[in-house]
Amino acid sequence: MSVLAIGICLWIVAHLAKRVIPSARMRLGAQGKGIMAFLILISLILMVWGYSQAEVVALYSPLAGMGHLNNGLMLISVYLFGVGGTKGLLFTRMRHPMLWGAVIWSAAHLVVNGDLASLLLFGGMGIWALVNMALINRAGPWSRPAGGRGLKGDAMNLVGTLILYGLFASVHIWTGHNIFLGSYS
Repeated sequence: MSVLAIGICLWIVAHLAKRVIPSARMRLGAQGKGIMAFLILISLILMVWGYSQAEVVALYSPLAGMGHLNNGLMLISVYLFGVGGTKGLLFTRMRHPMLWGAVIWSAAHLVVNGDLASLLLFGGMGIWALVNMALINRAGPWSRPAGGRGLKGDAMNLVGTLILYGLFASVHIWTGHNIFLGSYS
């Protein structure tokens, strides 16, 4: 479980350094982006490896059928991750769509996983996203981006969401967690 915890901490430090210690981050200059990207990659590897190796310590039992709720929330989450890239209708109307996607991703996984490693990973990532939003909001008011692609952007995002969702579902099925059964237990 310590590998998982180290991965989560590394993720948080790499992502919040810009907001919490901006002077140190700025001193790194152009190299800073590369260093942070490397730390984020290492954190992802550690989180995946740590989560897959973690001992199952049950904390609560998810309700039957929560996999269906998870699936619906995950569609919303993946869609929100794409809002900034495709610049659809939500692009000019919603602040922090990617971070909200992370919060929904976190909640979706907590309704179907009741073990300590899941609480650490998904709960930690959800808290990170909420803290990050609070820090960004505290830094100043939101300047709404100028127009986007409108419905064309939404259509592109929907197609991308369905493709990514299918990919994520395939990986989950391949690792022994068929998301379409309604429950992972």
